[in-house]
Amino acid sequence: MPSLTLGIFAKTFVRPTVEEVFAAVAKHHLHCVHFNFACAGLPSLPDAIEPALLERIRKSAAEHRLGIAGVSATFNMIHPDSKVRRDGLRRLGIVAAACRRIETKLVTLCTGTRDRQDMWRAHPDNDSPAAWRDLRSSMTKALTTADKHDVILGIEPELGNVVSSAHKARQLLDELRSPRLKIVIDPANLLRTEDLKRAPEIVEDAFDLLGNDLIMAHAKELSVEGHGGGLAIGAGVLDWDHYLQQLRRCQFPGPLIMHGFEEAAAARSIEFLKAKGL
Repeated sequence: MPSLTLGIFAKTFVRPTVEEVFAAVAKHHLHCVHFNFACAGLPSLPDAIEPALLERIRKSAAEHRLGIAGVSATFNMIHPDSKVRRDGLRRLGIVAAACRRIETKLVTLCTGTRDRQDMWRAHPDNDSPAAWRDLRSSMTKALTTADKHDVILGIEPELGNVVSSAHKARQLLDELRSPRLKIVIDPANLLRTEDLKRAPEIVEDAFDLLGNDLIMAHAKELSVEGHGGGLAIGAGVLDWDHYLQQLRRCQFPGPLIMHGFEEAAAARSIEFLKAKGL
């Protein structure tokens, strides 16, 4: 059975240069990172990227034997202002064009919300037919960009977004039917406080629906109040044995990327997951 590859969000390590970021990751003997251009002094979704910077990123990752499992290009895909959506799609093209130079194939997205200020915050209009139409329109354009630059797009079901559940993620996959659209799974983003008693059922259902379409798995802790992140892995209430069992059940061979904690919690989080056989 394929084994999981343990990695981390690169921006967990705040350093002045991208070389120092990769050096800090390598000290923890990890195999890969989920990259963010903020680690290189740019916005997460840059307006432009110099070729020399891309070469520095590629070279430093190689020197530290770190794979770039994916790169973040999150923007609000259903923002009420169409100009914001268009600008996000334009910047997505810049990130997608950079992927070959930094030797990654995966670009991760946020499906978005009708909230104007925070693309992770829920809004009642997220469940409207108009929001779904805007998502389909944005995603169709994003997939054209993915085709052009030969990359995969990864979306993550999140409670605050228009794709708020595994069922909605399945619906989007089935409607768009693109081999370039895949799923990033994170149980902490599927569970409300009132869902914690049913967590195993909800997580298993997500894997039943999406297990064949996974491209990346995230590892983020869940607090007793039902909030994702803010804790070292192993310090909350997420059932890690059950989550890892589901990943292995669907024979997921890809990266398991830790995030949602400060650098000070990295060593404890890594130790906890390595004790689980990673």
